[in-house]
Amino acid sequence: MNLTNPVKEKLNAGKIVYGCFVPTTSALDVEILAVAGFDFALLDSEHGPLSPESAYPMILAAEARGMAAFARVGQNDKQVILKFLDIGVTGVMIPQINDAAQAARAIEATRYWPGGTRGLAGGRTFDWGLNEAAADLVPQLNERILTMIQFEHIDALQNLDEILAVPGLDVLFVGPNDLAQSMGFPGQPGHPEVTKIADQVVARARARGVKLGTTTVTVGAAKAAADRGFDMIVPNSPGMLATAARAFIDGAPR
Repeated sequence: MNLTNPVKEKLNAGKIVYGCFVPTTSALDVEILAVAGFDFALLDSEHGPLSPESAYPMILAAEARGMAAFARVGQNDKQVILKFLDIGVTGVMIPQINDAAQAARAIEATRYWPGGTRGLAGGRTFDWGLNEAAADLVPQLNERILTMIQFEHIDALQNLDEILAVPGLDVLFVGPNDLAQSMGFPGQPGHPEVTKIADQVVARARARGVKLGTTTVTVGAAKAAADRGFDMIVPNSPGMLATAARAFIDGAPR
């Protein structure tokens, strides 16, 4: 078992990491992303049909190619989070976090005692009960998990300092689409007012030593996000496919 998290190590070393949302149920998509050079696949069970059962072969595909597999869960529920952790994801993203209590509940669900409330069983994490060093592994497993919560509602701004102070938070992920919607600009994630709020969040999080993530569509947008201070950049695999497909059709001879 690999007890390290290369993505977490790169972030802590001040490097930018790149992942990709995968809302499909395709292990093949995950393997392609790994070969392409992404740092991690973010299996998206919030906006897609993914379940822990369908995510399992995707996790195996990532591991086979030396890439991390993370999961975005659909709700802030420790039993939902547990199912993805127990099949092998090494990072969890929890959406729609608007206050410190919600953040603490999410992060505690990813940790065993004493830092959290994650249930401990002899599943895949402990080699189905065959690993006799379970007690010794717990601190390393706690440290391995990358915790990501999403800032995607304007109401969270008033609670931002308390959210950033929650122990164990690794990445605050700014979701521009839902943030825009909460501000009255649905479908306008690049609206100047949305960007203004996002930049405030970046500045305050960086001052607290919390890494920042966001989603982009194009290489140009990724460069702009890096220039604005984001450490984690995550496009969407269907969006990349759609963009590449449209570019091909638009540029191909008729």
